[in-house]
Amino acid sequence: MTGPSTVDGLPAAVLWDMDGTLLDSEKLWDIPLREYSLKLGTPLAAETRTAMVGSNVPTSMGLLFGGIGVVPTEADIREAMGWINARMRELFATRLEFRPGAPEALRAVRATGLPVALVTSTERELTEVALHTLGRDHFDVTVCGDEVDGRNKPLPDPYLRAAALLGVDPAACLAIEDSPTGTTSAVAAGCVVLVVPCEVPVPDGPRRVPRTSLVGLDADVLRAVMAAG
Repeated sequence: MTGPSTVDGLPAAVLWDMDGTLLDSEKLWDIPLREYSLKLGTPLAAETRTAMVGSNVPTSMGLLFGGIGVVPTEADIREAMGWINARMRELFATRLEFRPGAPEALRAVRATGLPVALVTSTERELTEVALHTLGRDHFDVTVCGDEVDGRNKPLPDPYLRAAALLGVDPAACLAIEDSPTGTTSAVAAGCVVLVVPCEVPVPDGPRRVPRTSLVGLDADVLRAVMAAG
């Protein structure tokens, strides 16, 4: 692994979240989640949807059923996940949009020559669809929600796995996140986190550096964030 930092004040690697950070996809997740809740006979409560932000699909299904007072069987969870993932494949293929400044930020980070990972709670099948929009050449490795043995965000495992795959010290990495769940995961892994909220506010805390958008993100911003974190 590398040491705790790289030359010139830059991080050892940049670890991107996907939904809500690079892609304006949280609003797309709203569609099947609300549709399926109605299929179960109850509208999706706002607080339940907020709790889902940054989580993987199995966790979201537990929240969905719990929010309407239903104790699901394993078959119920499998059916819900299959339905929602199929609906999301349609939406990811046709309606994905970038968050403001994301394409330029991806190119600017790539131009630094730093190792780069995509670290998402979304499962591999959907992530592969999203990579057609994102451009897989922006990333050296990708870590998906179904590749961490169920130890998803907010646990540190996704970010620890990404750092290990890149061969860098997670404490020397910069994660870029939008949600409380993802930020908690990255901080627990030891990363400095550039927090760019999307759907829900993210509380302040150690190793968290807030920013209103990805617009203007470049090597100088990376240095400033590492210094502040």
